[in-house]
Amino acid sequence: MSQHFLLSKAARSLSLARVARLSDEEAFETFRLVRWSATQGEAVCPRCECAAVYTYKARKLWKCKACNHQFSVTSGTIFASRKLPIRDILLAIAIFVNGAKGHSALQLSRDLDVQYKTAFVLSHKIREALAADMDEKTLVGEVEVDGAYFGGYVKPSNHKENRRDRRLAVNQTGKRKVVVVMRERNGETLPFVARSEAASVHTIARKVAEGSTIFADEAAGWDVLHDRFLTKRINHQESYSTDEANTNQAESFFSRIRRAEIGIHHHIAGPYLQAYAREMGWREDNRRVSNGQQYLMATEAALRHPVSRVWKGYWQRAAAA
Repeated sequence: MSQHFLLSKAARSLSLARVARLSDEEAFETFRLVRWSATQGEAVCPRCECAAVYTYKARKLWKCKACNHQFSVTSGTIFASRKLPIRDILLAIAIFVNGAKGHSALQLSRDLDVQYKTAFVLSHKIREALAADMDEKTLVGEVEVDGAYFGGYVKPSNHKENRRDRRLAVNQTGKRKVVVVMRERNGETLPFVARSEAASVHTIARKVAEGSTIFADEAAGWDVLHDRFLTKRINHQESYSTDEANTNQAESFFSRIRRAEIGIHHHIAGPYLQAYAREMGWREDNRRVSNGQQYLMATEAALRHPVSRVWKGYWQRAAAA
């Protein structure tokens, strides 16, 4: 039997110890080279994109010769206005990508010796950067579609005969929402959150190219997809897979996010459900990529992403409310 990728040597190209031992200067140089890779690390003004800059000797800052804007290596990125040292941010990214099923904010706060609030926002900034390009993607070809409920909780009764089926609408709480996943076979994963499977059909029609083949189960909410796509349905009461249809790759995604909810985070609140779902979509798409490559991808995505309008000043806004 062939060895699982995660157990192979190719999956391990990142050493947390090496990142933790970086000096301040080495961490700064890493950020600089990743952010301005197109200019071999030479600073470019984030405001006017001018490459002609002054360099300050006393502080790690630059000043644009064209617009006089002062900026640092994190200015204009999702890590703008940071207080953490750059080495700690790099270590946070390395720890984050190293978790095959995710990494909790509480654990990250212990790893970095920072407040839980700091780790919570830092984790969500990384998630936002990783999922930034998902809004622009469109799937084509053979696409599997499925939905699953997450969030909320219905306490099961002790006796078997008194237990309730949490899939039924009568047993749903207002906090439970459906994560719907669209996944190209051997391609990309696009998850999003909806109130129900039926309510997600409009988004599916917009994000899947015409002429594609959609594979789905026999839930009534997917019936309207017949009008726009060639659909192949699988009756899960009879089997999980046939020669004609299955949603096994969609179920693989749900397995990953379910294990993250149960084993890592224990609870995922509704307002943050889409962020966690997109994180798991990124992890699923890059599960055959080494952790070192994932580290570089995440760092580049974060330094390419503009200032977060959601997470910058998050706790200050929450306190004011």
